[in-house]
Amino acid sequence: MNTMQHIRIEKLTLNIGAGKDQAKLEKGVQLIKSITGINPVKTVTQKRIPGWGLRPGLPIGCMLTLRKKQAQGLLPRLLYARDNKLKESQFDDAGNISFGIPEYIDIKDAQYDPKIGVMGLQVCVTLEKPGFRVKKRKQKQASVGKRQLITKEEAKQFMQKNFQVQIGEQP
Repeated sequence: MNTMQHIRIEKLTLNIGAGKDQAKLEKGVQLIKSITGINPVKTVTQKRIPGWGLRPGLPIGCMLTLRKKQAQGLLPRLLYARDNKLKESQFDDAGNISFGIPEYIDIKDAQYDPKIGVMGLQVCVTLEKPGFRVKKRKQKQASVGKRQLITKEEAKQFMQKNFQVQIGEQP
């Protein structure tokens, strides 16, 4: 196989949305820190939505992005919480995978913390092939060629081969 066709994990993003409940947000920050050992970034609102009580600059969630070896090491623990099963609908046409973990205590090696309680999080995995840098570089940006784009089928095969994930509708 051509080395430019090898798929790899670009990044893994953990996300917890708390809304305007600041106590839930602090628990979310503690949760992500306990799972990864890294402090997450708080996300803030950009728009004013009076009906929801939101105003610009109000923290409403937290997220953490992991890349390379850190992402490669954490993903099997997160998939373990889902019993290494993903649905067809959790893959998009660009080769990205998103799934939720309803209770963090299902994650391998995660200990229950009474301060946090029972809480879930969203996991997003972005895949790439070598050569994706051309669309992000500063000088002479270009679009990625069609052969370098990752299809839904390639993403499924990558997850099955590297992480022994079963794909299909769960009973």
